[in-house]
Amino acid sequence: MKFLFATRAFRIFISTAVLAGLAIPQLQAQAPTAGSAISSAVKNANALLAILDSRLRAKVLFEFNDNRQRARWSNLPSGAFTRAGLRLGDLTPQQRKAAMTLVASVLSREGYDKVGAIMDADEVLKSSSGRPLFGRDEYYISILGNPSLTTPWMLQFGGHHLGLNVTITGDRDVLTPSLTAVQPAAYNVNGKTVRPLGRENDKAFALINALDAGQRKQAILNYRVADLVLGPGEDGKTIMPEGIRGSALSVSQQAMLLDLANEWVGIIHDSAAATRMSEIRAGIAATWFAWSGPTRNGSAAYFRIQGPRLIIEYSPQELGGDPTMHIHTIYRDPVNDYGKSFLPR
Repeated sequence: MKFLFATRAFRIFISTAVLAGLAIPQLQAQAPTAGSAISSAVKNANALLAILDSRLRAKVLFEFNDNRQRARWSNLPSGAFTRAGLRLGDLTPQQRKAAMTLVASVLSREGYDKVGAIMDADEVLKSSSGRPLFGRDEYYISILGNPSLTTPWMLQFGGHHLGLNVTITGDRDVLTPSLTAVQPAAYNVNGKTVRPLGRENDKAFALINALDAGQRKQAILNYRVADLVLGPGEDGKTIMPEGIRGSALSVSQQAMLLDLANEWVGIIHDSAAATRMSEIRAGIAATWFAWSGPTRNGSAAYFRIQGPRLIIEYSPQELGGDPTMHIHTIYRDPVNDYGKSFLPR
């Protein structure tokens, strides 16, 4: 079940009243080290738990080995998908701020801003459609395990078009699998156009157009891809690499591919992102870039980045209206989703 209400009109005039007074708190400060980020996450998780009554604590806390909850994330809105955890709309302003402070502590400043812009877009969708199943109140937060500096635990945050799964394992944080999506993909606030996934789009079109004719022939698939292949509910599944191999790219083209991948990798706090990018950079020669659709920026095109430690998919939703205004993306690590390679066996 999918939903599509976006039209080109979203790009032009969105009343500032739609978002006035509703923005998520601007909380992220300086880039943390791995140790400081984990310490901050533990502190903020405990701060949130301290201001919840027993009923709300029971809602937000799950066992770390609760595989059902671990996989309970989706691009679908409330009503079409049942989430568990704390619903933001059920919290007091103090509790809501504490929840978002916890989310911010595991993300980079740019990542937290992206999350906020995705949530803002859903608020725009709620206003334009008149449907209460959208909007910021319908995002959920949950904690799997006990927040700790030494033993593994997990933070989940998401709702319509957002599913962040952050596994914290001592000195390592893992963001995969995570879903970032948006509808509308462009909206106007205070005279400024906001494009939550705009850099992902623009960098991808820049890369496909930086390839020569022979390279494009390799990269562009001879069939249409209309949706995510490894989206929600597809944990543990694999697909064969397609497109052009990183070893067939020039140094500058490889750098563009890495910069594109960093739009997903860089959502997590900076020290974890740096470690992750080192892993991806080490496998760049065996990382593939595949494309399906037109190559003119402004068109609706699917692309995929796939390597030994990476799968990213970007897919416009072509169910009517303007597909460039409704985007789904997924970010996975084929060998370490949910931090499984770091966990006791």
